[in-house]
Amino acid sequence: MPSVRVFALPPFCRLRGFTLLELLVVMSIIGLLAGYVGPKFFTHIGRSEIKAVRAQIDGFEKALDQFRVDMGRYPTTEEGLQALLAAPAEATRWGGPYLKKAVPKDPWGQLYQYVQPGEHGEFDLYSFGRDGQPGGTGEAADIGNW
Repeated sequence: MPSVRVFALPPFCRLRGFTLLELLVVMSIIGLLAGYVGPKFFTHIGRSEIKAVRAQIDGFEKALDQFRVDMGRYPTTEEGLQALLAAPAEATRWGGPYLKKAVPKDPWGQLYQYVQPGEHGEFDLYSFGRDGQPGGTGEAADIGNW
């Protein structure tokens, strides 16, 4: 009959786990920290999305100004921002493309709105914000070149 060897651990190598109470205390602390830090973190994300929209609108304005220098006018509402990538019909002096990449959507996945002539200037370029609807306050407010 084969012999069975039993290994015993020396007293100084005793394996010890955490008690249920210790785990509950740690999980409570993590929950409190998440409840405090989480909302502050998400407000920073909202602010960064607004800053990204403002930066993109600024870049579009520069491209639109270059379009105006070449063409003597801004694109019409019907031509839209696509006129910065492809020459509009009957565009003899078009010197584009004025953007390196396709027109991106805003950080909330909506298309930028372009109107020429605009209510606030020669053209209005804006995003409806987080809610995708006109008007609003806070992160849902419209963000534009006005």
